[in-house]
Amino acid sequence: MTSTQAATDRTLLGTLSVLAWIGDPSEGHDVPYLLAYALGDGPQGREAGEEAARALLREMGLRIGDVVEDGTHNPAAFPVQVVLADNQVALTMPGLNATCTAPDEWVAAANESGQVYFLFATRAWPEAVPGRPVDPDVLKAFAGDEAVLTGSAHCVLSVRRLQ
Repeated sequence: MTSTQAATDRTLLGTLSVLAWIGDPSEGHDVPYLLAYALGDGPQGREAGEEAARALLREMGLRIGDVVEDGTHNPAAFPVQVVLADNQVALTMPGLNATCTAPDEWVAAANESGQVYFLFATRAWPEAVPGRPVDPDVLKAFAGDEAVLTGSAHCVLSVRRLQ
């Protein structure tokens, strides 16, 4: 006998956004980062959206916390994909897609290493509205917050490019 479990209702997340940034190359920290987060504007509110994010990550088999999943060994089978075309980054996950424009230095670092460090935050970030610049200190405060980091899924992903 088999049973099925209903898939997470992605609409509960609300607006899913993606932000690309790079560490400070002058400090030898040129890792390209990609952060996915919800704005907390889902139909049942921020808390329901945050729980939906946790459920989605569990459904994809991604652990939340300080474990870094390696999506580079078998990228085609990994549930999260990153595709780069010029400065456009497309993030795909089961039932979800999001895009963003990456800065030139991010693209150069991603092309050089062939990888990105991806975080999917379960905490909503309503202040980081798509299409508006995010102040570096605001980004540092959110992405460096211990509760955000321990409440996120972390992955190293291969960068695929459109030919």
